[in-house]
This record gives sequence, C-alpha cells and structure tokens, in this order.
Amino acid sequence: MVYLKSESEIEKMRRAARLVSRTLAEVAKHVEPGVATGKLDRVADEFLKKKGGRPAFKGYGPRNNPFPATLCISINEEVVHGIPGERTLQDGDIVSIDCGVELNGYYGDHGYTFAVGECDEDTLRLLRVTLESLYRGIDQAVHGNKVGDISWAIQSHCEAENFGVVRDLVGHGLGKNLHEDPSVPNFGRKGRGVRLRSGMTLAIEPMITAGDWRVKTLDDGWTIVTADGKRSAHYEHDIVVREGEAEILSTFDYITEITKNEILDSGYG
Repeated sequence: MVYLKSESEIEKMRRAARLVSRTLAEVAKHVEPGVATGKLDRVADEFLKKKGGRPAFKGYGPRNNPFPATLCISINEEVVHGIPGERTLQDGDIVSIDCGVELNGYYGDHGYTFAVGECDEDTLRLLRVTLESLYRGIDQAVHGNKVGDISWAIQSHCEAENFGVVRDLVGHGLGKNLHEDPSVPNFGRKGRGVRLRSGMTLAIEPMITAGDWRVKTLDDGWTIVTADGKRSAHYEHDIVVREGEAEILSTFDYITEITKNEILDSGYG
C-alpha cells in the first residue's frame, strides 16, 4: 500500500529529514583517521536525543538480533548495515554513515559516504559517480513516471562507468514507518514498476561497487559486504514526488560546511 502524504505530513517529514542531515554533519566533525566508529555512534545518539529525536535503527529488526546502534557505519568493502564498535578509521578509507530518526511520528533516513584523509583517484571516482547517480535518479522522481525510470537512471549511469549496482538492497518509501511501499531498486527498466504520484515520499539510495555487484552478509547478521572484497559507496536522500521536479527533504549542505567536499561543491548537494 502506497500512502500519499498531505502537505502537513510532508512538513513533519522535512523536519525529521533535516534533523538527520544535521546529525550527519555533527558526526562529520569527527570523521578522521584514528577515530573509533563507536565514538561516531555516540556523537549521533547524543545529538539526536538532545534535539528530541528517537534513533530509528537502534532496536530495529528481528527480536533475536535487533540492530544495536544509532548509526550504520560501513567501511570500504562494507556496503551497508555495519555495526559501530572499536574499529578505527584509517587514512584512505571510505565510510558510509547511514542515520535514521523518528521525530513527532515521522521518519527521516539519510546517508553519506565520507572520504577519510587522502583517497586515491579511483576511490574518489566511485564516490563521484555514486553521488551523480543519486541525483539522476531523483531527476526521474516526478509525477507520472514509473519507479523503473528512477532505477534505470541510476543503473545506466553507474554501469557506463564500469561500476556494479547492488541488486539485493533497495531504496524504499517512508513516512510514518521507516520502510513503506514502494521499493525503489537501483536497477531496472524504464517505464516499469509502480507509477509515481505527487505526495509519494521516497528514500532513494544507490549502493554502488567498484567491482561485481554481488554481496554477502557477515556472521553478525547485519553487515553486508561486497562478495569480491572491493569497495562500495552509498548516498541517500529523502524526497517528495512532485509535478515537474522532485523536492529533496534532506540536504548535504550541512556536511559540505564541515568537510568542504569538492565533490558536492561541483554542483550536487
């Protein structure tokens, strides 16, 4: 069941999304070689709670193995759902940080991949193309299009650059629940899938690999890694389907202020 949101609901979702955006920027202040991922998680947890939000990921999942942290922190070959802990970031790493919040009954879900210290050119190209694909997908999230138009825009851009597009994980609707219909794959065919209508709210999140698209889950039951051990990047925005042009509820602007990221300064944000 796909729920169309009223303007008052969209405003609540915008506030939730912006809180997640500000939380990621707060975390960005501490992303550097030598920092433990557990510290980044504590920073986010404290900031969210201070602002009146509830961490959406903590406790999410099956009763016998709920996710234990506020952030999903995934380094290098880890695609998504990495569990924060004692591991420290190293110069040249990339780290995907995904954060969800529930605020006044509505959810925000937002992710960003950081370059830690100095990264090589191939890694930076992976980040740039993944980010570009996110906005190409968003460009297709307009009233009257199909979900497949989003999917194909992401897939075609990344595969043209010889990157892999993960099949096992997808974007999704969100609103009063963290995950709602419809699913938004990052691969597919134009003109296929659910028809997009004004007022639909989606989390679009390409997960792109430097090698093969296949992935596997580690023994912790959460961390998903590339099967070939090559690096992966992940960016995520919350959007509203509109007539003519999608509205982006989340923002990377707060992160840009901290990191001075040249990828984002090049016209994406």
